Amino acid sequence: MADAPAIEIRKLHAWYGESHILHGIDLTVPRGQVVTLLGRNGAGRTTTLRAILGLTGDRKGSIKVHGEETIGWPTHRIAHLGIGYCPEERGIFASLSAEENLLLPPRLKTSRGKPMSEADIYAMFPNLAERRASQGTRLSGGEQQMLAVARILRTGADILLLDEISEGLAPVIVQALSRMITTLKTQGFTIVMVEQNFRFAARLADHFHVIEHGNVALSFPAAQLADKQAALDELLSV
Repeated sequence: MADAPAIEIRKLHAWYGESHILHGIDLTVPRGQVVTLLGRNGAGRTTTLRAILGLTGDRKGSIKVHGEETIGWPTHRIAHLGIGYCPEERGIFASLSAEENLLLPPRLKTSRGKPMSEADIYAMFPNLAERRASQGTRLSGGEQQMLAVARILRTGADILLLDEISEGLAPVIVQALSRMITTLKTQGFTIVMVEQNFRFAARLADHFHVIEHGNVALSFPAAQLADKQAALDELLSV
């Protein structure tokens, strides 16, 4: 549906085995926006990303992607709606070169996204162009993070789920990732980020959702950030 949000979640519950992690999440991700999920460790932020792709155990409630109800769908079918997931552990194949890692993912059969060319990716990530023949184990943490995001862009996904992409990286790499997200937003990508680095997220996000105990405790647009700072400090224990 052309006018539907990129992602619309209503009353979402999710489990890992017998552990009930999400307790009725409600949130909307408009097309072409950057949405950041904030919260303490263990609050349910990563589980929310994984639940969108059906990577948790049982799910109940509603998750619509581009207007399509996906509860009950297998992960590969959800991915073909145009979603790419960059997990915190990155998942780089150590024995393959950077270029081989980049060429590995299949293209998604979606009418919305268009696979980004190698030339465009190397223009966005000059470090990868220089290290294209290097094995995954020889890439720095920042280069591995760039490669993990670049692989998603090669699939044709138009919704990116990014989990802690700035964690543990040097400031110069974080700045490069910030420029990347800004560029992708101008190109129409929709981005959902889980972030601990609030300064990084604050420069990029259009909307914030604070997750606490598996539910949305606070939700507001970036324009209200200053007004919500005291509530944020209390929820995040800053």
